[in-house]
Amino acid sequence: MPAQPPYRRIVAEIRGRILTGELRPGERMPSIRQIAQRWGVAIATATRVMAALRDEGLVETRVGAGTVVSGQPSRASAPKRTLNRGHLLRTAIAIADVEGLDAVSMRRLAAELGVGPMSLYRHVATKDELVIQMVDEIFGEPELPDPGPDGWRAKLELIARLQWGLSRRHLWLARAIPFTRPMLVPNMMAHTEWTLRALDGLGLPVETTIREALTLHGLVITAALTLAQEVEAEQETGVTLDRWWLAQRARADELLRSGRFARLAAIPRETVSDLDGLFEYSLACHLDGFAARVEAHSRPRRP
Repeated sequence: MPAQPPYRRIVAEIRGRILTGELRPGERMPSIRQIAQRWGVAIATATRVMAALRDEGLVETRVGAGTVVSGQPSRASAPKRTLNRGHLLRTAIAIADVEGLDAVSMRRLAAELGVGPMSLYRHVATKDELVIQMVDEIFGEPELPDPGPDGWRAKLELIARLQWGLSRRHLWLARAIPFTRPMLVPNMMAHTEWTLRALDGLGLPVETTIREALTLHGLVITAALTLAQEVEAEQETGVTLDRWWLAQRARADELLRSGRFARLAAIPRETVSDLDGLFEYSLACHLDGFAARVEAHSRPRRP
């Protein structure tokens, strides 16, 4: 008889603790990282454990509380829940923030909200529409100042940093935003309109202003994707970036001592891993280049 997969043994143990009352309804579950450490398994295995417990209805994700043991009220005593769009979107965003966008499904969302799956379709027709509305909800979080700081550069710095902050809080966001097929939703459109308004009065062609808005947004998205990839790598392997560098030290030292890479050897390691610093550097260089273009455009042309 083949050995039972490790994740099933862990699921069975946690299931037993829940059914015997050792873990009570509403009690916070160990995190995926804590499961990995306690049972000595990989992050991916611990993630599978949590998914299996959720599929069995033993645990659920609650906004502001994380993953907890599910309550088990009888159908007769369970309160009837009123579903509204805001609660639906906040719950979907909370799931995506903790477990990634792939964990969001209509069935999973209905279970978290304690409603029938069909009731969700009065608010969203498909998962694609749900994701679009989630993105729009997030872009509505920050209040865009009116008129904002003086000068086009200060305004572009402000909008880029606002979007960088959103991407840091919601790591799945960058992957959910198509670049060439823009989402026609109010809050995202408000960000673009605000960016275009920041360029008013510069006398630039319309094509230049929209390309600048797209390029600035692309700069944020590129940095955000790098950040998300690093966080996902850490979650999947359980190895932080610092620990990864320590593991590579022997090989890195061997290469850098060879004398072939003298300039690389002089770079502090923390410079490479500072993604906030990389974002700020990219933003500054981009705006320096755009400032030169603005200045060139404003010069009178020679006859």
